[in-house]
Amino acid sequence: MRRIFTSAALVASCAMAQGFTLRDQKVEVEIDAGGNLVSLKNAVTGQDYASGKPLWRLYFDRKDGQYENEVRAQDNTPDIRQEDGRIILRYGALKVGDDVLRARLTLSVRVEEGQVRFAAEVANDEPHTIIRELHYPLVGDCRLPADHKLLTTLLGGKLFANPKALIVRTGNNSPYMAPSQYYRQFDLKYPSHTVANCFAFVGEAQGLYLGSHDPLFQDTWHGLRVYPDATGAFAVLEAGLYKYPNCLAGQVWRCDANTLVPYSGTWHQTARLYRDWADTWWHQREVPLWVRKMKGWQRVIFRHQYGETLFRYADLNGRMRRAGESVGVETVLAFGWWQRGMDNGYPDSYFVTDPQQGGDAGWGGAVADYRKNGGRLLLYFNGKLIDRESAYYRDGDGKAVSYRDNTGGEYTEQYRFKGHGTFTGLYNARTFVVADTRQEGWRRQLRDMADRAIRFGTDGVFYDQLGYCEPSSNWDVDGEFPIPNTRVIADKAETLNMLHDHLDAKAPADFALGTECFTDVTAQHVDYVHNLIGATGPNDFTEWVRYAFPEVILSDREIRDDTDVLRRVNHAMLKGLRNDIEIYRCRDLIDKTPIYQRHLASVNRLKDKYGDLLLLGRYRDTDGIVNDNAKVSARCFVNGSRLAVVVTQSSAPEATTSLRVPGYVFQEMDSVGAVKLETGSNERQVLHVGRDGLAVLVYAKGVGE
Repeated sequence: MRRIFTSAALVASCAMAQGFTLRDQKVEVEIDAGGNLVSLKNAVTGQDYASGKPLWRLYFDRKDGQYENEVRAQDNTPDIRQEDGRIILRYGALKVGDDVLRARLTLSVRVEEGQVRFAAEVANDEPHTIIRELHYPLVGDCRLPADHKLLTTLLGGKLFANPKALIVRTGNNSPYMAPSQYYRQFDLKYPSHTVANCFAFVGEAQGLYLGSHDPLFQDTWHGLRVYPDATGAFAVLEAGLYKYPNCLAGQVWRCDANTLVPYSGTWHQTARLYRDWADTWWHQREVPLWVRKMKGWQRVIFRHQYGETLFRYADLNGRMRRAGESVGVETVLAFGWWQRGMDNGYPDSYFVTDPQQGGDAGWGGAVADYRKNGGRLLLYFNGKLIDRESAYYRDGDGKAVSYRDNTGGEYTEQYRFKGHGTFTGLYNARTFVVADTRQEGWRRQLRDMADRAIRFGTDGVFYDQLGYCEPSSNWDVDGEFPIPNTRVIADKAETLNMLHDHLDAKAPADFALGTECFTDVTAQHVDYVHNLIGATGPNDFTEWVRYAFPEVILSDREIRDDTDVLRRVNHAMLKGLRNDIEIYRCRDLIDKTPIYQRHLASVNRLKDKYGDLLLLGRYRDTDGIVNDNAKVSARCFVNGSRLAVVVTQSSAPEATTSLRVPGYVFQEMDSVGAVKLETGSNERQVLHVGRDGLAVLVYAKGVGE
């Protein structure tokens, strides 16, 4: 017998024999008496992603040295109740094979505005035990339609066809560290180079979104596994979200962050879902107008780690200025400007400039001369690295503020820049410890770096590596079990916020703050982000981060010579990325790459002409435009009543498309390369685009209608 309860738009039904169901107009979820996820349905399309598999599993460590003891949902029977519009599952103790773990697990499920929300509480009553990991919710034997692709937020976005094949292929790769006889796994974690705490399976008109809307910004594993079926073939997809309670005996851990959404629409809906949540905490200060108008920067290393001087201070207002002017780029991001050179002697080395070039006065004079000619200078510091040969490490706070591993030993990193030979990069790299940004001693160092940039009269400061998390964390080893810090990215965000406060109080009003790598919670506290990749590979999908966070100034990367230049420069224009000019990995200038120089100059002419749209406008991806040929890429930018569509293609000698922008009237077009406008009527614009051609079409809203 099934009983129906109605409350506003939400209908909840409960019957022990058949299960417990919650639904609204968009979604339906059902859990059976054994605690299995029977249904996770898009109520609009009827697509059901679930198939009656367990909803969770849990792992704990004991002092006997056995790690990751697994507690399986199917070995435990919950007490299930329907209370206040929620399905609540209570486990009074947890069976582990023939043993019992004295721990209580309470899970709850609710439906809110088309989202299925999952909360958990873990109470550990077992002495000498730590509950490390909770996988919940899980969608086992996940039923995907044939058109669904895997969308991750790794490095701004990645899109993969055939998710199961991808997981099986990558989950069996060398070095074969996982227990691959049981499952194959695609490794993916927030915030390790993922820009947001979500992933999705996306189709043309519907999909499944999995997000952890966690205001604590805790580490979260994005669970993607394929298990063997009855024949032994790896064919059973499981997706879920994994958290790390690290819950000791006598402690209680709670999480109410995870959500599953069977949605209707294109992939854009996943970005909207995440951004709607991000808007509850997102607070970006006003970005200086000159940064918003910035087309890019020259990223150069003045002196390298191994002692080679690549540029002298005088080059800043000489060859470097002329190279920038030749492509319409007035900003320099200066690396290695101190005496000891790039990645050498940190943090003490930042405070000693080259005496043979006039020391601080010489460098400050070079900066002033460059700025007098309209140049902008962003000054580099590393936000986390401490050289083990530095006085700060040997005699100061360096040891006390640095990461410790799970044994209490130092966590170290090396950056193996190569010289002209092989010995330095192979054997003689410098070794760094990593600073914990929570430590006030390190924060003082960061503020001193900012003050130095201000005294030199620069236009901004750049802190490298504060936008992402390291492969390891800082461990607390003083208790019964070692416990890692799982909120490193939140700590870095707080540090950047502190630095912005410091700059607001001491620097000129238009002084800019930047960092490397886009992660949502850190990106809100800076004015620009230096990207980790160029995002032009076959699976790169930087559309996701640009659509979800269009206000963030984000660069491209990896164009270092004259290889495949036209396509990649056009891609940056298409997505609204600023140009990171890093010739030969920052060792030379764009005047040594004539193809890049010539093409970037032409493209930046369009940016100058339509800067109010391409630089100051809001990236809208394909919203509001109709492009009749998928082989031609078209993206739009909006500012007020005007709209620009950027069009390019690199797959054919020539491709033709028809563009329509409902509600807008075509005004004009300009282009680079082989582009011909056949029809420029108000109704549609027919374009013939040659390989690597690039066009900007401008529209006005409602004019002449």
